[in-house]
Amino acid sequence: MAIVNATDQTFNNETTEGLVLVDFWAPWCGPCKMIAPVLEELDSEMGDKVKIVKVDVDENQETAAKFGVMSIPTLLVFKNGEVVDKVVGFQPKEALAERLSQHA
Repeated sequence: MAIVNATDQTFNNETTEGLVLVDFWAPWCGPCKMIAPVLEELDSEMGDKVKIVKVDVDENQETAAKFGVMSIPTLLVFKNGEVVDKVVGFQPKEALAERLSQHA
């Protein structure tokens, strides 16, 4: 499954069903650039189990504020529309895969 870019308008539709990893990021954020290839790898390895959604905090401040995102990257794990996990900062792929598998 391809990584989806969500906006304030599309966010709820993208996160209501199944297991979803949401990456709150910005183009100027160094650690966000570091985690992008990790998310691409996760998508290719776990894309059938988890949907990955990216939210640019500069363009979608309403959604970022709703979930109290203060620093980026912030990764939220949703299960059927509910937040079940939160990770702030860069994480290696193995750590993210482990956290996701706990909610699968």
